[in-house]
Amino acid sequence: MKRTALVTGATGGLGEQFVRRLVREDLDEIWVIARNKDKLAELRKKYGKKIRPVSCDLSSEKELARLGEMIEKEQPDIRILVNNAGTGEWGPYSDLAAYKAARMIDLNCKAVALMCTAAIPFMRRGSRILNISSASSFQPTPYINLYAATKVFVRSFTRSLSVELRDKGIICTAVCPGWIDTDMLPREKNGRKIKYPAIVSPARVAAQALKDSAKGKEMSVCTLFVKYEHLLGKVMPDKFIMKLWIKGIKDLI
Repeated sequence: MKRTALVTGATGGLGEQFVRRLVREDLDEIWVIARNKDKLAELRKKYGKKIRPVSCDLSSEKELARLGEMIEKEQPDIRILVNNAGTGEWGPYSDLAAYKAARMIDLNCKAVALMCTAAIPFMRRGSRILNISSASSFQPTPYINLYAATKVFVRSFTRSLSVELRDKGIICTAVCPGWIDTDMLPREKNGRKIKYPAIVSPARVAAQALKDSAKGKEMSVCTLFVKYEHLLGKVMPDKFIMKLWIKGIKDLI
């Protein structure tokens, strides 16, 4: 069986950084999973023969089922699964279109769970699952409330799954970064540049996540700033945290 890694959302900034590092690992194949066939082909050209492009819209239950059937048919030795695919929207929830809300839930929650369902039967001791959550999962987060709620799901699901799979030797890590310097972040509003506190590169987040996963950690929290946010979310009332959050994003709303 081929020693295989699966990376969803592989063509994005963070996803590609995982791919770049996994190419160096003792793996036979890396399934790079995303919708855009041209960008997937670029990854193959850039990172070489280990890359296997897999075009799939993970927000579609039909396409997820097709991917699951593909895994079941080929029965790879899945050493690493990175559930990175996700989407988010800024602004009041009342402005969020229903189809965007549904897609966010499908991609950020359902796809993560079903990718784990498909992969776990083909994982063995030492295999690792990295599910990308967010620092926004540490407390209620107005103006990205649905996105943050989906990331609460990811963090809770991953940590409890870690306990369930411990006896099998499969490591599950919830990756909880703060602001990441990717195309997901708006750069300006009304002609003014937006500043993000303690923003980090996707390369740093991916490197820390893989390091923490290799150590068997249930959570990967990159930078002292985000660790402070995590602690604050534990000890301070949610109302206080939400006031701080709204003050911090005043340039975005």
